[in-house]
Amino acid sequence: MSAGHILVVDDDATVLRTMRINLRAGGYEVECVTNAADALDSLSAGRPDLVLLDLGLPDMDGVDLLRRIRAESTVPVVVLSARHQPEDKVEALDEGADDYVTKPFDLDELLARVRSAIRRGGMDLPQAPTFVTDDFVLDFGSHTATRRGEEVHLTPTEWRMLAELVRHEDKVVPHAALLRSAWGPGYVRESNYLRVYANQLRRKLEPDPSRPRHLRTEPGLGYRLVR
Repeated sequence: MSAGHILVVDDDATVLRTMRINLRAGGYEVECVTNAADALDSLSAGRPDLVLLDLGLPDMDGVDLLRRIRAESTVPVVVLSARHQPEDKVEALDEGADDYVTKPFDLDELLARVRSAIRRGGMDLPQAPTFVTDDFVLDFGSHTATRRGEEVHLTPTEWRMLAELVRHEDKVVPHAALLRSAWGPGYVRESNYLRVYANQLRRKLEPDPSRPRHLRTEPGLGYRLVR
């Protein structure tokens, strides 16, 4: 039985060969493409369980491809890139990447992150009480969010993060607890992920993202959600 179908998008033949051999050894079905056009064709033909995406593609920047994917799909995307600058990682996460691994990479770590991303992608969206403010409503029964009456699209990761905050309304939720609930136990040191996603949620839900009323940062501790 297959552990999942993975689409690898990278124009480096060595990386593709490494991914094909090791992912197949892990029980995955692997499809490899070398450009954005072929990746979009593959995604339109059927949804994989995970996309491994390089940012340096010959026909389109990987971030632009990520943006195209996110406009139509919630498929988990793990970026695999030689871009090491913090702003590159922030940009990719901001556009909807589920994880970011830099090249050269440790194969065991990458495979662990692949397993985590596929596991999260197969999980049901979390449940929590409906959360109503003057500015937005989060309905965890139907998993719909509205801001001033207009529907807002939230990703599965954003729903998991919000569910943990709603369950502890008006209390500080530590960084590690949020990371564990949204990404899993292997991510408790990735506090930069929280900053990116908190900023995304503020842009989507807060009336003034630069002066958040509801999703508050508690410096050095975590985050708090208030009505």
